[in-house]
Amino acid sequence: MSSSVDPLRQCIAQLSRFPGIGDRTAARLTYWLLRQEPAVADDIAGAIRYLAQSMVRCSICCDISTADPCRRCADTSRDPSVICVVERPQDIVAIENSGGFRGRFHVLDGAISPLDGVGPDQLRVQELLRRLEDDTVTEVLLATDPDVDGDATALYLARLIKPLGRRVTRLAHGISVGTELEFADRSSVARAIEHRREM
Repeated sequence: MSSSVDPLRQCIAQLSRFPGIGDRTAARLTYWLLRQEPAVADDIAGAIRYLAQSMVRCSICCDISTADPCRRCADTSRDPSVICVVERPQDIVAIENSGGFRGRFHVLDGAISPLDGVGPDQLRVQELLRRLEDDTVTEVLLATDPDVDGDATALYLARLIKPLGRRVTRLAHGISVGTELEFADRSSVARAIEHRREM
């Protein structure tokens, strides 16, 4: 790094790249780091580097994992006849914590959002359709967020999947509209899974 670059401003600029972290929070974090032993910053930087180097995409469900296939896809005790489709990897954790689902998962990596320039081609839809080519899967549970983009994505997927002869269900709205799945409480997620409905 050039000596003409202000390291304080550089650190603030890099930390503010995190979602939800503005310049003021980035500045607080930077000054907090300066008050710590140098090893703390080294540990944080090392963990971020190791994360990027050690994580891979599961070739089956598209989740982020340390192995391919991921541990859920490799778990023979899970029900292979039901696939739960989620927008983000962290949504799997919310559903798993509910204790109400023992099937398999598929991560789309987002939702259809025309205003943000995200169409079906930017999502992992083709990977999902390839998983439906044999008769193992009988139900696809659409667990996209209960908002405009999530509903549009669920509707789009239902129109693709129903002609394949699979049961298509959607999480019941036990989860508040506008709530991202990863922030929903366990009982709401469990109720939504239990009362899923046909589309």
